[in-house]
Amino acid sequence: MFTVNEVSKIAGISIRTLQYYDKIGLLPPCDHTNSGYRLYDEKSLERLQTILLFRELEFPLKEIKNIINNPEFNRKKAVSEQVKLLKLRREHIDSLISLAESLIEKEKIIMDFSAFDKTKIKEYEKEAKERWGKTSAFEEYKAKSKEHYKNDNAFIAEEMMEIL
Repeated sequence: MFTVNEVSKIAGISIRTLQYYDKIGLLPPCDHTNSGYRLYDEKSLERLQTILLFRELEFPLKEIKNIINNPEFNRKKAVSEQVKLLKLRREHIDSLISLAESLIEKEKIIMDFSAFDKTKIKEYEKEAKERWGKTSAFEEYKAKSKEHYKNDNAFIAEEMMEIL
C-alpha cells in the first residue's frame, strides 16, 4: 500500500491533484489509514498511469473518467492508440528539429518544407473523428487542442524573440 505522499512522489503529481481525483471519483483510494489518510495499491497506480497518459494527450478529466469507468474499456487497446499518437507527434517534432539543425549547419535557405507536413497526424485525427467524433468529449478535446497549440506557439515565439 502507498500513501498519498508516496504516490505523489512516484507519479510526479501533487497531493492536491490526487485529492481532487478522489473528490471527482476519478481515482478513489483503495483504503484509508486509521487516521483517515488515503491509501493506494498497485491497481490504483495502474489506473493513475492510464489517467496521466490521457491527460498528456489533453483529454478532459470528465471524459477520462467516462472512458476508464466504461465496462467495455480495454486498457491495452487504449494505451496502444495513445502510443500511435505519441509516436506521430514525436516523428513530427523530430523532423522539425532536423530541419532547424540543418539550417544552423548550412547557414543558408533550404527549400525543404516536408518537416511541416502534418498529413499523418491529420489522417490519425480523421480516423479518431470517425470513431469518436460524435461525442461531446471529442469536440471538447479538439477545442482544447487548438487552444493549447495556439498558446504553445505564442510562448515559443515569445521565447525566440527574447533569444534573438
